[in-house]
Formats: sequence, structure tokens, C-alpha cells
Amino acid sequence: MKSIGTDVVDLDRFRLALQRTPGMVTRVFTEGERAYALRKNDPTERLAARFAVKEATMKALGVGLGAFKFYDVEVVKARSGEPSLRLSGRAVELAERRGIVEWKVSITHSDLVAFAVVVGL
Repeated sequence: MKSIGTDVVDLDRFRLALQRTPGMVTRVFTEGERAYALRKNDPTERLAARFAVKEATMKALGVGLGAFKFYDVEVVKARSGEPSLRLSGRAVELAERRGIVEWKVSITHSDLVAFAVVVGL
């Protein structure tokens, strides 16, 4: 293991942020992430979980907000349901600098929070 990052997102606060700033969905999430989340009547849980993964990835890369665009980290799901990461842009460069060649991702949520753990190998 070369790095680890975690993040938790309060669903009520995130829902409010989405209502106040509807453009956030297109600025932060990839087309694939939006398509997956927007299949639900209330996509908040799915979007918040993906947001937590993006934040956890920043922490795993040792950087903060602004180091890369949020959509440079995409959460993709295998047919089995297992989540993984697809990096692009500046996020790829940062991972290469740290020697990270593989990622492990775990995401969960309750009615209150979404939580993510990201491990760089």
C-alpha cells in the first residue's frame, strides 16, 4: 500500500448543495457517473458517495482541492458491482509521481452519510 484516503459526506448537506447549485452535477461528475446516479428518483446518495471517493482520492494523492478537476476521478462499476477508479488529466500525473498503479475503492452510505475509502497500491 502506498497511500490511503477516506472521506464522509453528510447527505442532508449534500442534498442542499445540489439544490442550491444545480450546475455542480455537471462540473463535478462525469457523464457516466451522472447517468448511474440519475436513474434514481433521488440521486443524492449515489452522487454523495462518488463525491466522497473523489475527496478520498485527493487525500490518497496527498493533495487538496484544486490539485485536479473533480471529473478527473471517475467511479466506475464492474458487472459484479465492485467500484473502481478511472483517472484522467492531472490526477494521472499525481498518481504516477507517487508510483500508484492500482486502486482499491470501498463505498457505503446510510440514510445520513456516504463514506469512501480509497487505497493506492
